[in-house]
Amino acid sequence: MSLSLKKHAMPEQDAKVRAKNFDEVALGYDAQTAIEEAKRCLGCKVPLCRKGCPVQVNIPEFIGHIKEGKFADAASEIKTVNSLPAICGRVCPQEEQCEKHCILAKKGESVAIGRLERFVADYSMEKGEKLQPIAYADDAKKVAIIGSGPAGLAAAGDLAKMGYKVTIFEALHAAGGVLSYGIPEFRLPKEKIVKAEIDTLRQLGVEIVVNAVAGKLFTVDELLEEEFDAVFIATGAGLPHFMGIPGENLNGVYAANEFLTRCNLMKAYQFPNHATPIHVGKNVAVVGGGNVAMDAARTALRLGAEHVYIVYRRGEAELPARLEEVHHAKEEGIDFKLLNNPVAVIGNEQGWVTGLKCIRMELGEPDASGRRRPVAVEGSEFELAVDTVIIAIGQGPNPLIQSTTTGLDTNKRGNILADEETCATSKPGVFAGGDIVTGAATVILAMGAGKKAAKAIDEYLKNK
Repeated sequence: MSLSLKKHAMPEQDAKVRAKNFDEVALGYDAQTAIEEAKRCLGCKVPLCRKGCPVQVNIPEFIGHIKEGKFADAASEIKTVNSLPAICGRVCPQEEQCEKHCILAKKGESVAIGRLERFVADYSMEKGEKLQPIAYADDAKKVAIIGSGPAGLAAAGDLAKMGYKVTIFEALHAAGGVLSYGIPEFRLPKEKIVKAEIDTLRQLGVEIVVNAVAGKLFTVDELLEEEFDAVFIATGAGLPHFMGIPGENLNGVYAANEFLTRCNLMKAYQFPNHATPIHVGKNVAVVGGGNVAMDAARTALRLGAEHVYIVYRRGEAELPARLEEVHHAKEEGIDFKLLNNPVAVIGNEQGWVTGLKCIRMELGEPDASGRRRPVAVEGSEFELAVDTVIIAIGQGPNPLIQSTTTGLDTNKRGNILADEETCATSKPGVFAGGDIVTGAATVILAMGAGKKAAKAIDEYLKNK
């Protein structure tokens, strides 16, 4: 039988059905499909796919186990370096990382590495495999991690396995960071996946303290003075950016962070069973073209909006969102208004949104990012009739920790300055990684930073 140059398709909910529910869109491979897809792997002696993985999963090894039907062995292989495989299998941009380097991609489609990772992680969960708690030494050193997002969780898992007593401090009432508040249920189920994988860290002995706002209830300096030998800051990028256009303070204008947090973390999609109402309206405009914009648009649709627009100032080729997310959004009926840029939010006398004034754009020469710079077309203004506007143009660092920590250097954007390889900051014993350092990026890149930090903290404490 000749080698297929196409991936096995991922089973999905029908677009018309899923647009009205919050159940997971992608349904996952069954065992037979996983084995058949694994057989597409060439088992390269020099696995280029690994160089695209920020956490260095041994990809040929775990896929080799799947070929033989040894799913538990495959899961164990992944978990040696990745403590959150079910999450990564769902939200990593594999097409830009491991799969991008797959040899098969030169002539066809890469091996579906992400789908296979998801399969074995889900298999492991379904079997209820438990981790053995770590027997910590009486004099084990203690590490504090601020933030329970991907970077913090990855660092916690590695440090615990090294024998350190780890305490994670989370400002919100549930652990997970962006995994809990940012990514919608239909992409990443919270109880079934996020909570379950975080609970595996608790099994290792990691303590997670919620409702613990660093910079308010305690400072980094106090943690170092009173109990901990090192601190890792992994607070992410949760401060929303706005456009600075007229009308952004009207009722019916949301930052995407607020909109998604109310829906995902505070369960607005289950109102009135959860006491978090959310105003959506009939016509919604989401400003931006990244994954967060797609998440907000698809969430608004599921909350009952009749018409949802994506308003983005560049063309489709420049959309920063994953191709899969764009594809799913289009299937569900999201209306893409490309090469358009908002210039004002229009409101009524009662202070509620009634429209979004936009101007048409055309692409000029490439800017510093390499993408063609959008230029306004004079006299092309028009108005979209909407009653809700969601701003999804990025987010930056919350300054709370930086402003309350002595000797901690930051850049002009407020991100913490840290060594790219060790995550060491200007303050001895304090490390930082993930979006708080790089600005908003991907889950797996933040996890990669967490793993680097864990290794560096281990070396620091051994030499302390």
